[in-house]
Amino acid sequence: MADGKSFRVIVSGGGTGGHIFPAVSIANAIKAQHPDAQILFIGALGRMEMERVPQAGYKIIGLPVRGLVRPLWSLKNVGVMIDFLKSRAQVKNIIRDFKPDVAVGVGGYASAPTLNAAYDMGVPCLIQEQNSYAGVTNKSLAKKASKVCVAYEGMERFFPADKIILTGNPVRQNLLDNKISKTEAIKSFGLEISRKTVLIIGGSLGARTVNESVLEHLEDIRNSDVQFIWQTGKFYKKEIDAALEAAGQPRNLVVTDFIANMDAAYAAADVVVSRAGASSISELCLLGKPCILVPSPNVAEDHQTKNAQALSKKDAAIFVADKDARATLVDIAIRTAMNEQKLKSLSENVSKLALRNSAERIAEEVYKLKK
Repeated sequence: MADGKSFRVIVSGGGTGGHIFPAVSIANAIKAQHPDAQILFIGALGRMEMERVPQAGYKIIGLPVRGLVRPLWSLKNVGVMIDFLKSRAQVKNIIRDFKPDVAVGVGGYASAPTLNAAYDMGVPCLIQEQNSYAGVTNKSLAKKASKVCVAYEGMERFFPADKIILTGNPVRQNLLDNKISKTEAIKSFGLEISRKTVLIIGGSLGARTVNESVLEHLEDIRNSDVQFIWQTGKFYKKEIDAALEAAGQPRNLVVTDFIANMDAAYAAADVVVSRAGASSISELCLLGKPCILVPSPNVAEDHQTKNAQALSKKDAAIFVADKDARATLVDIAIRTAMNEQKLKSLSENVSKLALRNSAERIAEEVYKLKK
């Protein structure tokens, strides 16, 4: 398929930051290894990738593809299938024009028609699965892919064993290149160097259960020797501000809707409370951060619970079910932060699970597929 000039790659998928970030990281790694490479993204119209990918400096074409509606026998799925077929036909036209050497899928709606069309047209395909429990799209594409890059062991239950390559998930490079010291980081949030620090993050939009867990235990926070940095998410900030004004904000609690300098936040933290998305977990492993994982129950195949369990079984994280968080999360966070031995063992165990240079390794596997 090559045109004899540059290395040409299609990257498809998205829907969430957990899919988009690895996709962009892989593209960046390909460009670093092959500066003349031509990379084209294919996404789903109206989804997050249509905004984020151009911001990262890449061209993206949108497809009218969307997800199946439940129940599966719903008449609405007739329209979904028509859009899928339209999307696959559109991708075939894109392939004829762009002439890719390889197609990469990272999961999400656009991956399915893109890799189906690429396979039909003889373009080698690679898929990257971020989670410990494979998503529907990637499972359906496994037979058509030449290689499957994964972040967890034991993925043979989803994919052919001879195609699997354990690479890990790409993470934000600036977190690994962090030069800020713990003391500087703590001071940047206006906190005390002498206290242990808990960082609470629910994602850029926030997490209702995690936020309510904090609001219901403000007195426990106020009376503790631990200090907190709490990212509420933009969606919940107004109601949280009102609740804090009524109850009185503890002096040892820093509240913000969004943390731009996550490198400083991680550097300041002795313990991180987080949802259990694949990208977040990969970052925590690489940074060796003791963590308490509260999986979101509102994700496909409950994959966040399976991600969290994969770590907790190895004593690399503390697992708190979403339904138990309101009652127990703050107490567990305070006790963990004050337990030096527990912090040390969690840090050592989570660090053992880190897989480094993931984007570079995936980029190398992509290039190996060039005919």
